[in-house]
Amino acid sequence: MDFKQFLELHINIGKFQLTVAHLLFALIIFIAAKLFTWAIRNLLLEHYFKNKRLDKGRQIAIKQFLSYIVWILATYGILELFSIGSMLLASSAALLVGVGLGLQDSFKDLISGVIILVEGTVEVGDVLEVDGIVARVSSIGLRTSKLETRDRVSILIPNSNLVVNKVTNWTHDDQPTRFHINVGVAYGSDLQKVSKLLAASAAAHELVLKDPAPAVQFKNFGDSSLDFTLLFSQKNSSESNF
Repeated sequence: MDFKQFLELHINIGKFQLTVAHLLFALIIFIAAKLFTWAIRNLLLEHYFKNKRLDKGRQIAIKQFLSYIVWILATYGILELFSIGSMLLASSAALLVGVGLGLQDSFKDLISGVIILVEGTVEVGDVLEVDGIVARVSSIGLRTSKLETRDRVSILIPNSNLVVNKVTNWTHDDQPTRFHINVGVAYGSDLQKVSKLLAASAAAHELVLKDPAPAVQFKNFGDSSLDFTLLFSQKNSSESNF
């Protein structure tokens, strides 16, 4: 038996008839996918990340996403090599519809993860306010993102919530953000002294910007206090806002 005859040797697996050549090509596709995935993760993407200076969370998510694509294509290629890819799709069409309906939320989260990676609206280290909860992003996955509150409580949030719902990102850019604090003092207090003390206390903080300078506004005669609002600006930073 020569090598050509060996490659054409038939192997029966149930109703399917394969050849040694099919198995060898399948092995080659598997090894090629393995090598291609390694090259993408350790060579091409590392060079890309170095130039783009992306955060670690986005790097990991991009690597995972591209790895999934490579393995999906490799699996489909092997199935087509065995001439069962189209048949499986046709015979399991109803099942795929049912699975699709059951996993539509997961698919929505997956697409949202891709959108976050492409747009870069949320990055690891950002401080977000979601549903009234303020937390820092500790990791971004393809389907869910992990946030950590000030109390060091970890929260897993579906990525679709970060794309579809209203989310405040306190550290998305470097533009200064203005904050306001409402303060009430007793009736009979020296209004000028209260204003000076509030402005001075804000100006003394190292994270408060000098320009524009902190300001104090008298707002209202309250039921039991004189109501002031302290206004000050601060440069966005994941450390300063959390």
